[in-house]
Parts: sequence; C-alpha cells; structure tokens
Amino acid sequence: MSELQRIEDKIKKQDEAKSIVQKWIHKGEKVAFTNGCFDIVHRGHVEYLSKAKDLGTKLVLGLNTDASVRRLKGESRPVVDEYSRAILLAALQFIDLVVFFDEDTPYELIKALQPDILVKGSDYKAEDIVGYDVVTAKGGKVETIDFVEGFSTTTIVEKIKTSM
Repeated sequence: MSELQRIEDKIKKQDEAKSIVQKWIHKGEKVAFTNGCFDIVHRGHVEYLSKAKDLGTKLVLGLNTDASVRRLKGESRPVVDEYSRAILLAALQFIDLVVFFDEDTPYELIKALQPDILVKGSDYKAEDIVGYDVVTAKGGKVETIDFVEGFSTTTIVEKIKTSM
C-alpha cells in the first residue's frame, strides 16, 4: 500500500467509522474525538490535535463538510475543499480516523461513534460542549485544551485579504 493510500484509508464514512471505533473500544482502546472545520491547517491545529491524541490511544476527527463550513463561516469559506482538508489531516500521524459530518454540529456523529473522550478548545466550558451528555452518560470524559496563542484560521484569512 502506498503512503497516499494509507492516508486516504483513514478517511471513512460514518458507518465504517462506527464499526472501526466499536472494534477499538472492544479491544480496550481509549477513543478520543474532536471536531472542527480545519479550513487552513496551521501550527495551532497541529499542536491542539497532538494534545487531543495524548488523551486517548486513538483519535477520531469529525470534519465539517464544505456545506457545513459555509453555513457556519460564511459563503467565502472554506478556503480549502473538504477532501483536501481531510487528506492533510489524515496525513498527521496522530490522527487515526477522519469522518465527515454535514450538520452544523457533530452531535449525531458523536452519538453514533460513542467515543470515550470528547475534546474541544478551552474557549468552551466542558458542560456546554456538543456531545457532553452522550459521552458522560457512558462514563466518558470531556476535556478542553488551550489554544496556541497567535494562531487562528480567521486571523490568517483576514491577513491574506488585507495583503492583497
């Protein structure tokens, strides 16, 4: 299998991902889940995702589709299409699965996958994080991670716009 095929193989539809996650949990793996748009992948994302992986033995990333990003961020976004974002993220060694979701929140995906650990940025209170009820009901944990100062996709996009 080529390296690109190995990377592409980490990108799964929800049903496939659910089956894989169930097998991992059955084997005793601790599955961490996080989500986001990850429109322009930058250092802040890489550090955040690395820390998210440290919380479990497997890391599943729920990735907003292009339509979902447009609804959340506006018609000029995403800058990078969903498949390209998925490939870039799946190439990171600490991400085990990338799963698209088309809704505005990953709630249904979290319900389907039933991760052990739910991870978001520290700009959220744990109890306000989408999926908190699902994960804590099964005895799982909800964790927050501090963002890397000075790294924001919105800031990067604005900087590009003003330099044109």
